[in-house]
Amino acid sequence: MANTESEILALEREYWQSMIMKDSAVATRLTADRSIVVGAQGVGMVSKQQMGVMIKSDKWTLKKFEFSNVTFNSIDENTAVIAYGVKEELEVDGKQLSLDANDSSVWSRRNGTWECVAHTEAIKGDPFGRDRSH
Repeated sequence: MANTESEILALEREYWQSMIMKDSAVATRLTADRSIVVGAQGVGMVSKQQMGVMIKSDKWTLKKFEFSNVTFNSIDENTAVIAYGVKEELEVDGKQLSLDANDSSVWSRRNGTWECVAHTEAIKGDPFGRDRSH
């Protein structure tokens, strides 16, 4: 299991690095044909191609990221979940932004290749949203 854990962590980091580099080929390779994405913007299903387009967006640029509190669960030999805190430094619509979030990804091995089948991101804060203006 430890080998799977290090493999999944490396893939997760590669995914994030593809966002910094805006490398749609890597993001596409790591994304399942249909992948669920959940975040503040809502819940959606994205294809490999849609992920490739999203990575290249000029509305945002990821500058750097740092994982903390990485937690791993191997469901079986072909399914694994990784969760972690992440500090992101980005530029959104031309403005510098620092963001702390909690993320998770579900990875599935198909035909010997790991693919991300689901990813979630929750911005850190009060669990009831009391720290946000309404």
